Amino acid sequence: MTDLAKPITNQRWTNAGKYTTLLVIVCGSLWLLLANLGNQYLWQDEAQTALVSKTILTYGVPRGYDGKNSFSQQTGDEYGDNYIWRWHTWLPFYVLAGFYKIFGVSTFVSRLPFALFGFGTVMVTYFFAKELWSDSRIPLIAAGLLAISVPFLLLCRQCRYYSAAMFFSVLSLYAYVLLHRKKYATLILFVSSTLLFHSQHFYVAVLFAAILLHACIFRRDRLITLLVVIVVTMLINAPWLIWLSGMKYHQQQYNMFDFLSVVGFIRTYCVDVTRYVFPLWLLAVLLIVALAGRLKTKGSCSQTLQSWEKVLLLVFFVAFNIIIIASIAPAPFFRYIAPSIPPLIILIAVIIDAAARVHFMIAAAVVVLLLATGQLKDFLYEITHDFNGPIEGIVRYLNERGSPDDIVAITYGDMPLKFYTNMRVIGGLTGEDLEPAKNARWVIVRKYTICSEDTKVKKYLLNNIEWHRYRRIVLDCPDTPWENKEDPDKHYFRTSIYESRVVIHKRID
Repeated sequence: MTDLAKPITNQRWTNAGKYTTLLVIVCGSLWLLLANLGNQYLWQDEAQTALVSKTILTYGVPRGYDGKNSFSQQTGDEYGDNYIWRWHTWLPFYVLAGFYKIFGVSTFVSRLPFALFGFGTVMVTYFFAKELWSDSRIPLIAAGLLAISVPFLLLCRQCRYYSAAMFFSVLSLYAYVLLHRKKYATLILFVSSTLLFHSQHFYVAVLFAAILLHACIFRRDRLITLLVVIVVTMLINAPWLIWLSGMKYHQQQYNMFDFLSVVGFIRTYCVDVTRYVFPLWLLAVLLIVALAGRLKTKGSCSQTLQSWEKVLLLVFFVAFNIIIIASIAPAPFFRYIAPSIPPLIILIAVIIDAAARVHFMIAAAVVVLLLATGQLKDFLYEITHDFNGPIEGIVRYLNERGSPDDIVAITYGDMPLKFYTNMRVIGGLTGEDLEPAKNARWVIVRKYTICSEDTKVKKYLLNNIEWHRYRRIVLDCPDTPWENKEDPDKHYFRTSIYESRVVIHKRID
């Protein structure tokens, strides 16, 4: 073999290895996102998204009432005149309505478009990281780690806007870094940021704050183009922003911009990030690798500046996500910082790649430790086994023994019942008049209450139902607070065997 042929052969093998690894990531990501996707019933928030989306098929616009049931979880604050929905922007509802129109209404279809947004996020994360670090293993490492990130997978397997927000956030960041060399990048940034606005409008503020700060420090040549895109995006979406600003909020629940609350929320978010996505010990690895790398080679000032430029774009986005959301969120739910997960995963990939440059075993140890301290084993169990929650048990019993004319009174979990049955469901967090509950055929007082509103419903039912007219029925399903949430610290990876059973009451005719 000639000397000339050797590098060509090695390059072919290198490219073959990259493409093979990427193919494995693609197939693995699809399986992890889609496997057993319809097994678990929708929980409260998911069912709300599904119910509002279904109204588009009838009315053409998302509504919070279908003529029989209310879909509110804020005592009616989510909608305005004619029950038009204004709590969230509408893109996720229309996407899901389109899937319902094509594939029919089911649990699997309810989650399918959001799982596909998750897959798209893995792919665009790869290309985004490749644009930043083209001649390294970082893009493949980032895509691979994101594909097996359990917090990411849990969010993407929800019938909710989280994966769409992640996808359009990363796509917008990708478009931003392309501005200097691709003419179409300006259009992509405008379109993706607009779609991000209509996925969940708060995240546009996160995006624009991060890339503006980054451009002011590192890329002033992009500043004018960037400002034009931001201004045009805000002007086009201004009517929506004005309309959304008229939303009513419970003042006792939304202490926006309260300093102590914001500080507390930031602390909670930082703890969650280090607990589930970016463990603190990675900083120690980074320090060791940086010191070892400086001893082995001396990088130029320009290379150091380029590295900081790339890393700080990701850091700025994560920081603004935490700070802005902490300032406006009703509670420090992990799901609100979902768009930060891909950038954090890329930062982990940067550390692993740097470790591999010092010694392969250091990088391997980091990966093994990440897997050992994560929840992947539990997640794999979940997607390969059956799961039974309280909603599944209740829905099956009501559909087998009830009729569409029945009235059901329940303290919490009303949204899934409205999705899976055709019954009139009263209670939950709708704030509706509970008078019809006195003659409900089915009364369900859940073991747990979630907030003050369903506590009021529980108190009303206990004090006003003529219990001697009802027969107590114990179902063979655990009375957990919800069917299954997406937050890593509250998610059930297997059917609970320790909770007491769900109890429902049937009126004696």
